[in-house]
Amino acid sequence: MAESVYKVIELVGTSSESWEKATAAAVSRAAESLRDLRIAEVSELDVQIKDGKIESYRAKIKVSFKYEGKD
Repeated sequence: MAESVYKVIELVGTSSESWEKATAAAVSRAAESLRDLRIAEVSELDVQIKDGKIESYRAKIKVSFKYEGKD
């Protein structure tokens, strides 16, 4: 089996509806510009509050993808 290297980046997705949709938004956006996505790990969940009500759900995720070049 060939050896591979993966890079991990951190993203924050937001949604006015749920943490699941916030996570999906971050993964969907990452997929637009990154190839070979492998794993998305939710590392933190929080909400933004305005006037005592939840304004948006936020999911901080770590996304890994196959590393193919130099920085």
